[in-house]
Amino acid sequence: MSESMISDDDVSEFVEKGFLRVEGAFSRDLAAECREIMWRDIDGEPDDPATWKSPVVRLGAYGQEPFRAAANSPRLHAAFDALVGEGRWAPLGGLGTFPVRFRSDQEPGDDGWHIDASFPGDDPADFMSYRVNVASRGRWLLMLFLMSDVGEDDAPTRIRVGSHLDVAALLEPEREAGLSFMNLAERAVPATEHRPLAMATGRAGDVYLCHPFLVHAAQPHRGVEPRFMAQPPLLPHPGQGPSIERPDGDYSPVETAIRRGIGR
Repeated sequence: MSESMISDDDVSEFVEKGFLRVEGAFSRDLAAECREIMWRDIDGEPDDPATWKSPVVRLGAYGQEPFRAAANSPRLHAAFDALVGEGRWAPLGGLGTFPVRFRSDQEPGDDGWHIDASFPGDDPADFMSYRVNVASRGRWLLMLFLMSDVGEDDAPTRIRVGSHLDVAALLEPEREAGLSFMNLAERAVPATEHRPLAMATGRAGDVYLCHPFLVHAAQPHRGVEPRFMAQPPLLPHPGQGPSIERPDGDYSPVETAIRRGIGR
């Protein structure tokens, strides 16, 4: 994405590939402030790898000022307007939880391919019963906020490029009810194996804006510095959620991608 506004080429890339990297979406100073706060909650020392005991530590949720400022930068708000539509999304109150990944020879145990679910199933307390439907009820975007520099060895999130189009086609026959988190993963993972792979690398302050149907996965950390990243959803403004049937035809790029995936 350019230094100023999101371009038509950026939008086309998002629709086709399912994600867009916003470079310098918030400042590196803000990222450093956020990391300093999170280190207070980690049983380990920033400069002593011998104290890093687990491959992944989950922290949060964080809603302090530096996290809110990072989540609501002018560059991000402009990008939300471009991909979702002005007035259709809810501002973020923070960045939620963080999976912090450390260099380790242990397997992290949470690196399977999946699509994030967006609305509760029969048991709202059971995350595995959460669901996804073809209109992406309850979620506009998956976002990856890089709070540290992330290179190829630093456990960048793996992305199956264009997989959101396949997932839309899988969800269409299920209509409003959609599929549960596990059922969708069981279908979507083999159906998207042919898609090329991308890594969510970048510098602290970069944000990946991802289509909610994008198939993605964590991976083990083989680098040096711990990787700090948040992955909050962009939620709808009340009454302004995604729709694949708009009488006025005013479809956002998120909706356009769904419609392309189902052949409309």
